[in-house]
Amino acid sequence: MPRSSESPELPAPGARCPCTSGLVFGECCGRWLAGEAAPTAQQLMRSRFTAFAVGDVGYLLATWHPSTRPADLELDPGTRWLRLDIDRTVRGGPLDREGIVEFTAHSRGHGERGSQHEVSTFVREGGRWFYVDAAG
Repeated sequence: MPRSSESPELPAPGARCPCTSGLVFGECCGRWLAGEAAPTAQQLMRSRFTAFAVGDVGYLLATWHPSTRPADLELDPGTRWLRLDIDRTVRGGPLDREGIVEFTAHSRGHGERGSQHEVSTFVREGGRWFYVDAAG
């Protein structure tokens, strides 16, 4: 899978979405990766997981708040993201300005299974949600 400035290989619209929502890609994260604004912080989190899974660095940077966004981002080509579990959501709805999404992302890479647990903060500006950072 491409991991740099190359175009990511996206799932077919009728394929199961990588974010494990149970929906197909075209009805789930495909819309957000194509440029439509995710209406909730949780949907943005799911689409960012999908972007990690398919190697869409451009989307990850575009949905990262400018105040905390790195200048560039390199993904580990040896890591395959397998499943996303949303553990908790605080605010982050279509009318909120801030939100928190606690999640566990499961992966496989370099011969081992792994997981990343994070409590992420999000902010909505100009009608779009942005990832800010991992809360303490």
